Amino acid sequence: MGAVSALPLNPSDPPRRVLLARPRGYCAGVDRAVVTVEKALETYGAPVYVRKQIVHNKHVVATLEQRGAIFVEETDEVPEGSLVVFSAHGVSPAVHEEAASRSLQVIDATCPLVTKVHKEARKFAAEGYDILLIGHRGHEEVEGTQGEAPEAIQLVNDPSEVDDVQVSDPEKVIWLSQTTLSVDETLETVGMLRKRFPLMASPPSDDICYATQNRQEVVKQIAPDCDLVIVVGSRNSSNSVRLVEVALDAGARTSYLVDYAHEIDEQWLDDARTVGVTSGASVPEELVDGVLGWLAERGFGDVEEFTAATETLTFSLPKELRRDLRPAKA
Repeated sequence: MGAVSALPLNPSDPPRRVLLARPRGYCAGVDRAVVTVEKALETYGAPVYVRKQIVHNKHVVATLEQRGAIFVEETDEVPEGSLVVFSAHGVSPAVHEEAASRSLQVIDATCPLVTKVHKEARKFAAEGYDILLIGHRGHEEVEGTQGEAPEAIQLVNDPSEVDDVQVSDPEKVIWLSQTTLSVDETLETVGMLRKRFPLMASPPSDDICYATQNRQEVVKQIAPDCDLVIVVGSRNSSNSVRLVEVALDAGARTSYLVDYAHEIDEQWLDDARTVGVTSGASVPEELVDGVLGWLAERGFGDVEEFTAATETLTFSLPKELRRDLRPAKA
């Protein structure tokens, strides 16, 4: 890290402060997935293969690699008979079938909230619905959900694609969504779809996960008071990227996404008095602490935590792993 620039204070200037968003960081699904790989390494020893990034965070992946995890893009890269963990984003039935054909030992760390969407897709496809899946083309979660009922699902990437949607029966249409989208953008797309298909049904419960919604809501609340909002997260993390967009839409003067504190440009602080800080749902708290320390060195040591919701949800580890976990020593 370079020399810390001196920031002379004018007594008449408003104080520099940080508004720290809460909730932030790990959600229950991410925590479960990361702990799954850690426990698999402890229980079975290295290497443990992981299909795709277990969660979309550069630091988490690098840390697990150092402990013996091997990340692969596709199942056929895993040696026959080896142990493989499926990431939190979920996989299609075809991936499960390929794993079985290669005699792989599978631990499925798919987030239970993603699994819920998979079950909805199978259910409504079996009932003869056209399913309009709102999500980002190429995202792992979307590919997994589409794979549950490819003949029934059409992907709607954004509002611009609404006019291209064709259905066989306008009275049997339902929308589902990727769990990590922007709530507002999704509702905009749903509204446009409903103009075309007034009888379109909604999922039995909201598909956008509680953690995504909570993190976006607290950013909406602090952004109008912020000259700058720093979102800690990786660029392939959908929910982290959305937080930057939400901050700007809610009134923040500027907002940027960083993986680490050293990526912050000191020029972002020019004329800034209030800096918002949050992190995506796959970001460990130590990275947020690094950003807070970086800001404190530059005169932003006054940190006020702003809480919009309290999260208590936890998920049990995958059943394949629970079966083999060693009992804790007394």
